[in-house]
Amino acid sequence: MSDLLPADVTGDVTGLPEGLTARPLTLDDAPAAAELLEAAEAVDDTGEHEDAADLTEWWDRELVELPRDGRAVVDADGRLVAWATSIAPRGGRDAFRIWTEGRVHPHVRGRGVGRALLAWQLRRGAEQHAEFGPPGLPARLVTSVWPAMTSLESMLRRAGFEVERLFASMERPLTGLPAVAPPAGVDLVPFTWDRDDEVRRAHNASFTEHHGSTERDEQAWRNWFTGRQAFRPDLSVLALTDGAVAGYVLTYEYEADTRATGIRTAHFGQIGVLPPARGRGVASATIAAALAAAQEAGYAQAALDVDTENTTGAFALYERVGFRVARTHHAWAYLVPPAAG
Repeated sequence: MSDLLPADVTGDVTGLPEGLTARPLTLDDAPAAAELLEAAEAVDDTGEHEDAADLTEWWDRELVELPRDGRAVVDADGRLVAWATSIAPRGGRDAFRIWTEGRVHPHVRGRGVGRALLAWQLRRGAEQHAEFGPPGLPARLVTSVWPAMTSLESMLRRAGFEVERLFASMERPLTGLPAVAPPAGVDLVPFTWDRDDEVRRAHNASFTEHHGSTERDEQAWRNWFTGRQAFRPDLSVLALTDGAVAGYVLTYEYEADTRATGIRTAHFGQIGVLPPARGRGVASATIAAALAAAQEAGYAQAALDVDTENTTGAFALYERVGFRVARTHHAWAYLVPPAAG
């Protein structure tokens, strides 16, 4: 167990250096938080870019109580120098997973700010587990660490986190695309809103054995996936067998990323095939159709993230259709045992 997790889980951010104070995070902090992320990216090299609109959308959801789930650290002049969130999607199969995120401005690192915020995240995560976690399930507080984040890695290890998984961010240019060749009996069609809930149910069925997966109800599905401003239904593709969804690729475009890189990228966020339809080339055909749709719409490249230990062989599949690893990051997790009784 962590030396940062006291028995009393009702406390707030403590141990900040002199001149810095913490308060609840608000939506009004989104512009300053986005500027902080941009400043940190020069050091952290995550390859991710989020603007104020992205953060506002992420924090302003039915499943997020920002005054309880976020903290801002400000200096004596009220300038934001760090922020942290603890966000708990509902449900879980093997564990109740809680996303711990945040950033400390490079100018104030090395002064204990990150340690203080991590201690708060551990306390808040324990509260969320007790309040929302399914009975009998442990909680896993999960955070992402990129190779340049060596100080964060050391801090997490001292706090009792362990490496859980290695993820790869993969990219490919939208040239020399594979042929769109659906298997016999499979129709490839664009996503339509009348099939949104059918895709949700297919996604739940496709990921029952996937590490860290969570059953998505209608609210969670729209919150985290098809209800996001980045979702591009016209670039998303469904594979139908006998008129029913058997596979899908859901596509997103992150405008802040496009502005930062100058490259218009189609991000394939969710890719899945129902177990009975696997082994027939449904996934590769659906991906090929999504690549073709993005190329036709004027995108320059496609990207996706994959668990390198995915048991369905997804990593090898993505390599076969032309994706290559651009960068990697580890997911670190902290285990909170099930509550007694």
